[in-house]
Amino acid sequence: MRLPQSWLTEVLRSGAPGWTATTEDIDAGFVRVGFEIEDVEPFPEITGPLVVGRVAAIEELTEFKKPIRFCQVEVGEDAPRDIVCGARNFGVGDLVVVALPGTVLPGPFEIATRKTYGKTSDGMICSVTELGIGDDHSGILVLAPGTAEPGADAREVLGLDDTAIDVNVTPDRGYAFSMRGLGRELASAFEVPYVDAGLPADALEASVDGDPWPVSIDADSSAVRYTARVITGVDATAGSPWWIAKRLLVAGIRPISAIVDATNYVMIELGQPLHAFDADKVRGTVTVRSARAGETLETLDGVVRTLDPEDVVIADDSGPIALAGVMGGAATEVGDDTTEILLESANFDQVRVFRTGKRHKLSSEAQKRFERLVDPELTAVASDRAAALIVELAGGRVAGALTDERAETAPVPVIDIAPEQPDVTAGVEYPAGTTAARLREVGCDVEESNGQLRVTPPSWRPDLRQRADLVEEVLRLEGLEDIPAVIPRAIGGTGLTPVQRRRRAIGVTLAADGFVEVLPYPFMPAGVFDAWGLPDDDVRRRTVSVLNPLESDRPQLNTTLLPGLLEMTARNIARGRRDLALYTVGQVVLGGEPGPVVPALDVERRPSDTDLEALDASLPDQPLYVAAVLTGLRDPAGPWGPGRAADAHDAFEAAREVGSAAGVDLDLVADDLLPWHPGRCARIEVDGVVVGHAGELHPAVLERAGLPKRLCAFEIDVTALPLTQTLPSPQVSPFPAVLQDVNVVVAREVPAKQVHDALAAGAGELLEALTLFDVFTGEQVGEGNKSLTFALTFRAADRTLTEDEASAAKMAAVDRAAEEVGARLR
Repeated sequence: MRLPQSWLTEVLRSGAPGWTATTEDIDAGFVRVGFEIEDVEPFPEITGPLVVGRVAAIEELTEFKKPIRFCQVEVGEDAPRDIVCGARNFGVGDLVVVALPGTVLPGPFEIATRKTYGKTSDGMICSVTELGIGDDHSGILVLAPGTAEPGADAREVLGLDDTAIDVNVTPDRGYAFSMRGLGRELASAFEVPYVDAGLPADALEASVDGDPWPVSIDADSSAVRYTARVITGVDATAGSPWWIAKRLLVAGIRPISAIVDATNYVMIELGQPLHAFDADKVRGTVTVRSARAGETLETLDGVVRTLDPEDVVIADDSGPIALAGVMGGAATEVGDDTTEILLESANFDQVRVFRTGKRHKLSSEAQKRFERLVDPELTAVASDRAAALIVELAGGRVAGALTDERAETAPVPVIDIAPEQPDVTAGVEYPAGTTAARLREVGCDVEESNGQLRVTPPSWRPDLRQRADLVEEVLRLEGLEDIPAVIPRAIGGTGLTPVQRRRRAIGVTLAADGFVEVLPYPFMPAGVFDAWGLPDDDVRRRTVSVLNPLESDRPQLNTTLLPGLLEMTARNIARGRRDLALYTVGQVVLGGEPGPVVPALDVERRPSDTDLEALDASLPDQPLYVAAVLTGLRDPAGPWGPGRAADAHDAFEAAREVGSAAGVDLDLVADDLLPWHPGRCARIEVDGVVVGHAGELHPAVLERAGLPKRLCAFEIDVTALPLTQTLPSPQVSPFPAVLQDVNVVVAREVPAKQVHDALAAGAGELLEALTLFDVFTGEQVGEGNKSLTFALTFRAADRTLTEDEASAAKMAAVDRAAEEVGARLR
C-alpha cells in the first residue's frame, strides 16, 4: 500500500502532537514491527518558479489537427501570461499549476518561452504526471476554488516536499491495507499513543426526513453485513480538494469527482470499500444474493459479463446492478446529472469475492481488501464518514436513517494466556505487564483473572485466534531482532534412533557405491500403472487421493517410488546424462480400508493418548521404501576399455548392499512381477518374507516410458526389514587363510543362489567366505548347462589350517551341492 509520509505523520500527531520522524526512521519503524517496505520514493525535485495560476481567458485554435487552446493565465503579476495548452479539462476561472520559464520539471524538463502553433507560449500548465506526483494522463491538474491566490508558490500549496512510502501488506493482515491499520502499527513501532482520528465520534444523523432504503441479504450469498443510505441534492460535477486528490494519486487512484473520490478516500483511510449508486436508477429493494444462471451485467469498465451462480451480486427489481465487492454496474453509475445517490457500505465473503475476481479477470482496490477480510464492525462507521465527506465536498443532505442489515456470525473467541507465555517462548524476560500492554496496543480487550489473561481480539484482527497468535504479537512488537539466537544444547545420551541410523546407513552405503540421491514428487503420474500393464487387482493400484493436489492430474499419493525415479531418469537422459545411478529413500502411502474419521482436535490443549491413537488409526499405512535405478555404463569407458553396461546383477548386488547396511541378510529368489522383466527379476526376502524386488525392467514398460531398453532397478520396503543393532566387534585371526576354487556344472535353470547356499552348507564351520566370480555356458559344459566358479576362503580360529583339511571341506561342499542341486565338478 502506497501512502505519503506527510499523511502518516499527521495520523501519529493525533496521539502525539509534535511527533516527527525522518523517512529512514519510518522505514525502520515498519520493519521493526514486521512489515516489509517495497519502495521509498521522494517526490521529484522541482526548481524554478512554479506557481498557482487562474485561467483568465481561453481562445480555441481550430486550424490544427488536434484541439489547441491559447490561454491567458493570471500568475500574480501585472499582466496575465500567454500559454498554449492542449488539455480540455479546465475552463475560465479554474486554478491551475503553472511552470514559468526557468522552471525545471522532473525529467529533467526545462521550461522556456517558445513559439508553438503560431503563438508564443510563456510557460506551461502542468498535469500531475509532469509534476511527478502520479500517473494520471487524463488532463492538467485543476485545484479546488479557494485553494490559493494566483502567484502563490505551488510547491508549498501542493506539499511537494514529501515522500511516497510503499508498504507490502501480507494477505493475513487485511487491517493494514488502510491508513488506520498502518498508523496503528507505526504508533506501536515508535511507542506513541494511537488515536482513531478518522472515525466519527457519533452516528451520522439524517438532515431531512426520508424512508430507509429497503435491503435484504440472502443466506446463500454468504454476505456478513450491508448498509445503505440516501444522500440527496448532491453536485456530481464537484471536484475534490487537493489534499484528497494528492493522497489518492500517491495511492495509485485517479481522482474523478468529489463523490467517487470520497468513497475511495475512506477506503484508503479506514480500509472499508464503499460504492455510490445513482439512486434514481435503482429500482426497489436492494438484494445481496447469488447470481442466477444466464444473468448478465455490464460493469463500469464497459464489459458485458455473463454471471456464474457462484458470483455474489447486488440486485434490484431489474436484476444485477453490481458485482459484490469487485465492481459496480454501468446502469447505475453516478453521472454528471446525478442529484441523489445511494451509498453502499458492506462486508462480503472473502473467498467468493476472490473467486469472482479471478473468474471474470477483474481486479479492483475494493477486491484486494475484501480478499484480506474487512472489519464487519467498520461498515456503518465508514458509511457515516463517507456520507459526511460527500456532503462537505459535493453538497447535499443525508435523507433518512441508515439501513443496516447483517447476518448472524460467530462471536469473537476469548483466549486465555499466561502473562509469562511470550517470555517462555522467546527465552527472554520481559518487564512485568508487557503482555497485557502489547495486546491492548493492538486493540485487544484484556482482563486479568487468577494470574491469567482473558483476551478478546478486536474485530479487525481475525488472524488472532489462538495463544500462539497472541505470543507472536507480543514478540513482534517487542522486537524479534532482540530475541537472542541460542544453539540448543544436546542432552547427553541421546542421538539418532535405531530407525534413523538405519536410514542414514542405507543412504551412505548407496552414495558410496556411486548412486546419487534424488527427491521425486510424492504424487503419482497419471496412468502410470496402465502403462506398466498392472492387473486391476494389483495392490499398488490401491492409492490414496488428496483433496488439494499440487497438480490436478496427480491427485494420488505414491504406492511405489519407481514412477518418480523413472520420470527423473527420463529427464536426465533428455538433458544428455545417459550413465545414471539414482536412488531415493522416502515414504509411500498404501491404500486400504479407510480408517475411522477423527473430528478436529482441540488446539487449546495437548491431545490425549486416546486422541493420538485414534488419529494414528485413521491414517493409511506409510512405510519407508528405498529404490534405485541404473542405466548406461556401470563401469566407465576409458583407455582401459569400452566400459560395462549396467545389468540385473548390479541391481541384485545393490539390493544386497542395502541389506548389509541394514544389518540383515537378503535372499534373492527368481520371480515374475511387473514392471520387471520376467526372466531377469528376483524377489527379495528376509526369513521367507518378501520385502522387495530387483532386476531389469520390462522392455515394453521402458518403451512406453521413452526410456532406454536396458534399465535396472530395485525397491525395498525398509520398514519391513528386521531392526537389528550390531555393535562393531571385529574378529581378527592370527592364523592364515587357505584359498581354493571350485568349478561346478549345473542345469541352466538352477539359480546360482541355490548352488551358493548348498556349497556353504556343505563346507562347514571352516568356511569364512564364498564368492561367485565366473559363469560360463557353451559346448564344453553340455547343452542346457552352465558352469559356476566359486572362490572359497577357509580359516581355523585356533590353528593353522592345512591344505588337506581345506580340500576335504571343499569336497564336502561339492557333495552337498551334488545332492541338493545336481552339481558336478567340471
